[in-house]
Amino acid sequence: MKQSGKPTARVDVDETPTPPPAPPESGAGTPAPDDGPRVLHVDAPPGSPRWGWWARIPLRSRLVAIVSALLAVGLVVAAVASITLVQRYLVGKVDDELTQNVTAVVSQVSQMQRGASVGNGLLPSEYYVDVVGTDGESGSYTWGHVTDRYGTPQVPDLTPLQVKLRGGEAFTVDAQYKNGKDSGTQWRLLAMTYPTTTGDTVIVYVGLPLADVQSTVHQLGKVLGLTAFAVIIAGAALGYWLVRRELRPLHAIETTAAAIAGGDLARRIPQEPPTTEVGSLTASLNAMLAQIEESFAAQEASEGRMRRFVSDASHELRTPLATIRGYGELYRMGALTTSDQVDDTMRRIEDSASRMGTLVNDLLALARLDEGRPVRKEPVDLTALAHDATRDLEALDPTRPVALVSLAPPRPGDAGAVVPDVVVTGDEDRLRQVLANLVGNVVRHTPAGTPAQLAVGLTDDGARGVVEVRDHGPGVSAEQAQHVFERFYRADSSRNRASGGSGLGLAIVAAIVGAHDGHVAVRDTPGGGLTVRLEVPVAVAAPTAASE
Repeated sequence: MKQSGKPTARVDVDETPTPPPAPPESGAGTPAPDDGPRVLHVDAPPGSPRWGWWARIPLRSRLVAIVSALLAVGLVVAAVASITLVQRYLVGKVDDELTQNVTAVVSQVSQMQRGASVGNGLLPSEYYVDVVGTDGESGSYTWGHVTDRYGTPQVPDLTPLQVKLRGGEAFTVDAQYKNGKDSGTQWRLLAMTYPTTTGDTVIVYVGLPLADVQSTVHQLGKVLGLTAFAVIIAGAALGYWLVRRELRPLHAIETTAAAIAGGDLARRIPQEPPTTEVGSLTASLNAMLAQIEESFAAQEASEGRMRRFVSDASHELRTPLATIRGYGELYRMGALTTSDQVDDTMRRIEDSASRMGTLVNDLLALARLDEGRPVRKEPVDLTALAHDATRDLEALDPTRPVALVSLAPPRPGDAGAVVPDVVVTGDEDRLRQVLANLVGNVVRHTPAGTPAQLAVGLTDDGARGVVEVRDHGPGVSAEQAQHVFERFYRADSSRNRASGGSGLGLAIVAAIVGAHDGHVAVRDTPGGGLTVRLEVPVAVAAPTAASE
């Protein structure tokens, strides 16, 4: 099978053949049942993420689990440390008691060995004493029936030297009952050597049970365990509430993202304090969302303009094409019987084709300008171009008074303002096309014989050359002035297709001036009419004395 570059899921079909159903016996109305459908094994596509069990848990639950685990570890460590310290303290108290009373216990044992009468209640605690002689014989003595409750300590077999090496330190041993079973109670023993009256040395083991210590430690452990459990539960509940509260802005971000994905591009995330991490994230996301909304709005506007442009272009081309097709059908049907009719038809077809060619050329020029191709940057005499445009306007309408004037007003005492020589940087052919379109616009949309002027000069800072094309026609309204540079826009019925324009003249002007890093605008002419002002960067620094 041919493999494509895109990863796809693998489907394995269990192709285990099944025996065909047996033919029905005579008189049987139904065939043998099938063995069942084939089994499909679907594997995930390669490269798809495989989340672990921990990654699938919600963030708030993971945070609560981590906090609870850390709290539990801390409480366990604190409990173990507390129990250890308490146990050491209590065992130390037992050792102190053994050390303080060992002499008295040994003295009583000595009296008992000599047959003296002593009482079991002389000592305040329950002692166990084991005397081991050098011959291995031993005798044990107890107080308070201690062995009945806690069993007998497992006394180690030490030599006098080993006892001396211990330095009088107590040690812990296990205990057992008489039947040999472990009693679960430990003993604390203190071993010491003791000389007898016969000159021999015996080892005396004195011990106290650690039952009270073990009971106290056990109770302390239960209390600490229950307390730790309660603290962990309370901490987990409080942590869950706090985490949920602190993660609420993230939920707001999630909700906003879902709303934006649903088409609500104006939705924004509620603001948080900018000094916090969430506040900084919120501000960044809101800024990004604003840019996305602006981008979508610009894209929609661009698509709308493109749709209108295509619709208008189709409409503009449809009229001359329909004219050409109609006259062609008339000729084919034999309706043109005289040579004058044929000549008039050919003239009309030629006019329609010329108009269609002009429209196509304008569309091609706009398309090239929209591509952003760089224009030539060379010195261009803007004053000479304006002078040529003035001559063209006079030739197109000899009855129209046309003048080339200076943009700057005349100085006091001067007979008139001298038109300055303005040199700009740009493409001479493109700039000449701009002035030709403006002159043609004046001819088409103002009555014959209406005065017109072309004014040349510089801006106040001398950085841009300026040309103003002024007419004294009907002008445009403020609302219409906002759309005059749009493609296929016509201000009113007087500016219709019959005037010969394609509706792209001023759009081409704006595109060419923009490609020259210039600026174009319209305003009312004093006394009535329309003034189109264009500015283009100059080629060299011009003296400001010649400025406007």
